[in-house]
Amino acid sequence: MSRLIVVSNRVPPPADKGASAGGLAVALQAALRDRGGLWLGWSGETAATETESEQIKTRVEGNITFSLVDLTKRDQEEYYSGFANRALWPLLHYRLDLADFDRRDTTGYFRVNAFFARILAAQIQPDDVIWVQDYHLIPLAAELRARGITNKIGFFLHIPWPPADVFFAMPWHRRLLEAFTSYDLVGFQIDYDAENFVNCLVREGLGRETSRGTFKAGEREFKIGAFPIGIETAEFTSVAVEAEHNALVKRMAVSLNNRKLIIGVDRLDYSKGIDQRMLAYERFLENTPSAHGKVTYLQVTPKSRSDVPEYAEMQREIAETAGRINGAFSDIDWVPIRYINRTVKRTTLAGLFRMADIGLVTPLRDGMNLVAKEFVAAQKPEDPGVLVLSRFAGAARELDGAVLVNPYDMESTGGAIAGAIEMPLEERIARWRSMYDQLTRYDVNYWCESFLKALETQHNVPAFGSQNPQFRQAS
Repeated sequence: MSRLIVVSNRVPPPADKGASAGGLAVALQAALRDRGGLWLGWSGETAATETESEQIKTRVEGNITFSLVDLTKRDQEEYYSGFANRALWPLLHYRLDLADFDRRDTTGYFRVNAFFARILAAQIQPDDVIWVQDYHLIPLAAELRARGITNKIGFFLHIPWPPADVFFAMPWHRRLLEAFTSYDLVGFQIDYDAENFVNCLVREGLGRETSRGTFKAGEREFKIGAFPIGIETAEFTSVAVEAEHNALVKRMAVSLNNRKLIIGVDRLDYSKGIDQRMLAYERFLENTPSAHGKVTYLQVTPKSRSDVPEYAEMQREIAETAGRINGAFSDIDWVPIRYINRTVKRTTLAGLFRMADIGLVTPLRDGMNLVAKEFVAAQKPEDPGVLVLSRFAGAARELDGAVLVNPYDMESTGGAIAGAIEMPLEERIARWRSMYDQLTRYDVNYWCESFLKALETQHNVPAFGSQNPQFRQAS
């Protein structure tokens, strides 16, 4: 089995055994342990000088080598805060109104990718398989090919891919599309994203399909497929069961005083639709007076990218919305929204998910959304909660037991909350069972193995659309 090299913008601490690490980190570390390998990425630290240094911070754990590099302040501003998070992130989430296409940031993005390629090329062995993660590193394969690297290289995009007319608004869209053709396999979360990407290639004349999922650009052949990412289902269920004895979870249960619990957990980001979700909850309160004093909505929203002005403004607006709703509906012994702006340990979240009656997962656009899957995995089989899920989350293509909503329609989302609260036990169990079985079969290890198999063999990638049994559209 060939050695595996994983490249990502950030690298999880080697000492993290999974208590707080997400399923992606757990799965990739497991794949690296099985095969032996290298994980390369940014250390998260700022270099002492403004000159790029090729000094590598190396840590070894078993047969995994973690290679971390520092970035200069200029690199962070242009590559990370600039192009990655103020151009690509909003663009790929369909938010042209928030995209900032700055030429200096674009130059920095390609410069840092060349820097990563230079660091990595010196460590690559002839039979290594390279797996590049996410939108920060799209040009990496092209930079490696320019340095003579011929190894198998795969790329996986964890966030959505928009239609051609949205993506083409970026002035450098063709250069990015050309960079993708240097990979051997390009993977997306769901078939809709893969189809959008193929349409971009075809309209730009950069690729033609030669067989199912296989495309040719010039002399290069590469594959495109959909690989919905899963979670470590069995492990997360075990964590949720154990978390019932967690002191904070117990305190939360006492404070609820037998009220129904609605929970939302999201990083602070405009793609998550948190403000719209609160407005939908407000509609629910307006239309369902009988629920007053009987339902509590907990929104956990750790701060994110606080150095970006749009995020600071969003934090203020959401806090104001929560305060206004509480001011209008609170009673002496009841507050309808509990809104917290800090990180909660993953073990505690698992316990909160398990006690919740409704999981409210309503992003405006999301590649997959693993919170939805974790909520399902945490439920009590004999008395499960209901997942209310945005139809614009990738998870909606798999979790057919979820109640689908349009997050832009606050009235209908509020109605879905009311319906979920009153849903009979028998229906809740049937919906949950279907979703849990799906999560058990298609867990994060399946995702990891299926991608690497498609990358390393001549087999076709999984079929798009309804031909792929993993896609089971919710209703």
